[in-house]
Amino acid sequence: MTGIEAFELYRFFHTQESETLALRGVSLRIESGEMVALLGASGSGKSTLLACLAGLDEPDGGHVEVFGERLTRRPEAERARRRAASIGILLQAGNLFPTLTLVDNIELSMRLAGRRDVARRARLLSQMGLTQHRDARPPQLSGGELARAGLVVALASAPRVLMADEPTGEVDAGTEAQILGVFHELRTAGVAILIATHSEALAAHADRVLKMRDGRIVND
Repeated sequence: MTGIEAFELYRFFHTQESETLALRGVSLRIESGEMVALLGASGSGKSTLLACLAGLDEPDGGHVEVFGERLTRRPEAERARRRAASIGILLQAGNLFPTLTLVDNIELSMRLAGRRDVARRARLLSQMGLTQHRDARPPQLSGGELARAGLVVALASAPRVLMADEPTGEVDAGTEAQILGVFHELRTAGVAILIATHSEALAAHADRVLKMRDGRIVND
C-alpha cells in the first residue's frame, strides 16, 4: 500500500524582488514498510519537501496524498487532524514544547491523535533510554537526549508514516545506532519512512535513495 505520494510539487519563496524556486515539480511515492533516504546538500529543497509532504506547508503547485487521501488544499485544521492521525515528524529542532516536561509532550502528541496509551508511552521511553528523564523539560536534556526525545514524541501517536529531517545529524554513534534500530523496527511493522539527510552512511540503511539538487529529484 502506498503510504505517501507527491504529485509534481512546486514551492516558491519571494523576498522583495527576488524569487527562490525551492521545489520544481517533485514527484515521489513511498510504500508501507519502505524506508527511503533523501540525500542532498543544504538548500537543495529537502526540508521544504518534508514540510509540504507533512502538511506543515502548502505547495504552490501539485498535491500530496496520504494513504490515498488528499492532504493538500485542505483547511489548516483538517490538515492538522490528518497529520496527527497518520504522520510522525522529527524535525532538526523544535520537536518539543520547552515549557512542558517530556512526558507532557508525549501526552499532548497522543491527545492530538485521539489516543491514550500509557503502555506505549512507557515502552517508547524505555526503548530510547529516557525513562529517568520523563519529568525533565527540553532545556535540561543534552543534544542526544533531545534527538531521542523528539523521536519518542513523533512516534507517540503510532503513525503510519514517519518523516525525519537529519535525525542523526547532531548525535553520537551510540544514539545513531539506537535511532537506526527504531527505524528498522518501524519498517518491519509496515511504517513508511522518509529520511532527509546529508549522510551517505545513514542512506546505506535505506531500501531506496533519492537525491535532490536545486529543488528537483535527480535520480532514484
